[in-house]
Amino acid sequence: MADRPPSEIARETLKQLATRRLPPTPDNYLALYDEIAGTRSPQPFPDGQLHHILRVLPGQTPAQKRLLGQFERAVNNKDWTSLQSVLVGYANLGLSPAAAAPVETAASTTAPGNPGVLPDEFAQMLARLIDNTLPALGEDDARVIEMAQKLIAFLKEPAPPISTVQLMLGNFTYRLSFATEDQAAIRSSLLELLHMVFENIAVLSVEDRWLHGQAEALMAASTPPLTLRRLDDVQRRLKDVIFKQTEAKARTVEAQEQMKDMLATFIERLAKITASSTTYQGTMARCADLIGKANTLEEIAPVLQEVMTATRSMALDSRVAHDELHDLRERTEAKRAEVAKLQEELDRASAQARHDPLTGSLNRKGLDEAMEREIARARRLGSPLCLALLDVDNFKTINDRLGHSGGDAALVHLAQVTREVMRPQDLLARYGGEEFVLVLPDTSVESGVAAMTRLQRELTTRFFLQGSEKVLITFSAGVAQLHDSEGSPDAIRRADQAMYLAKRSGKNRVMAA
Repeated sequence: MADRPPSEIARETLKQLATRRLPPTPDNYLALYDEIAGTRSPQPFPDGQLHHILRVLPGQTPAQKRLLGQFERAVNNKDWTSLQSVLVGYANLGLSPAAAAPVETAASTTAPGNPGVLPDEFAQMLARLIDNTLPALGEDDARVIEMAQKLIAFLKEPAPPISTVQLMLGNFTYRLSFATEDQAAIRSSLLELLHMVFENIAVLSVEDRWLHGQAEALMAASTPPLTLRRLDDVQRRLKDVIFKQTEAKARTVEAQEQMKDMLATFIERLAKITASSTTYQGTMARCADLIGKANTLEEIAPVLQEVMTATRSMALDSRVAHDELHDLRERTEAKRAEVAKLQEELDRASAQARHDPLTGSLNRKGLDEAMEREIARARRLGSPLCLALLDVDNFKTINDRLGHSGGDAALVHLAQVTREVMRPQDLLARYGGEEFVLVLPDTSVESGVAAMTRLQRELTTRFFLQGSEKVLITFSAGVAQLHDSEGSPDAIRRADQAMYLAKRSGKNRVMAA
């Protein structure tokens, strides 16, 4: 009967329903259909009942919440395999290490002569792989570490059974998924907290340039994507900036304190001059009154002597005060010049937080500030503004052949040629490892493509010399003109897409976005 067409089986099923006087329900129809066809239809997925179960499952802990989400997705997708994994996950949540150990031990005692065993070489490679993942997990989840160690020990035994390895590996990878999610969440949260701290420092230190520059450098250092090479570069630059800023800040504070002392001395001297002048004026008034009352020369002579003495004393005090004030003025001017020089040093140190230490071009922070200025200018004047994103072709090959120092020198060569070829108003920024962004004011997309093509031609005539070896550096680039309401991230994204097309088209090309 299994070879009969479905339409004939369906007609026979309807006849049997009528003959047997059964209600035409879906269950009765399916049972008769299977009986006539001689097959068994798959049972419908019990999503209604499973949704009832979903509502009563616990969901207090983060692990339970994740399992609830996976359970709901499995029910919605009618996925028995995923549902099985979720139920195993709930079972594992209630297992203690002691309770789980007998199961694993029993599994591990499978007879070594079983033909379904894992090859020793593959088992050793798998053990090394698991061992190498442990440092990245930290020590927060003791259970996943214990499971990994047991699995490694089992894999190192001779001829481990595949079925046991599959069971242990399944349990481990399931628990590992939670551990890796936690690590990723922790790393993301820490980066967000660092950015919040650095942004708060930058906001609170707007008037303090050295601290503001320091905060911006820290923000740039903690911006993904993070690579060891980039962090090393930023660390070296940041140490230099911090040293220079700390030194200049201390000298500035010292100079300011000295100026405060000199100002206090100046005010004190003025007070003394005022007091001396008041005393002299009082003496002169008293002597004038005595002279007016005198009748003989003998009475006038002592008064004149007092006037001469007071005048000489006043003249001496004035001369001393004049000399002291002149010296104070010279010292004040010298300190003012020193403070101005220190402020210039601080400005230069803060500027380092906006430039790439290797190539001297702008870094991501400097690019953002430059783009903000150029976009405002372009919209104010109604002039076009282009962005070009270029990526050095085969840079990994250059690094492998010449070493990291040779790769760095190649990037310096590219930046130097770019600055010599492009216009003075064009801005160069290092966007990533071997990616650069050129900001082209007053430039349409056609002119931007032409400018980048000229730069490519110049690079072909200026070989990069590494020792006695000539190395040809080429790049692929995408050029995007900013739209009226577009921000720099969108324009850079379009330029990046065009650059990717240039790479796919054979490299050493320029594409318009």
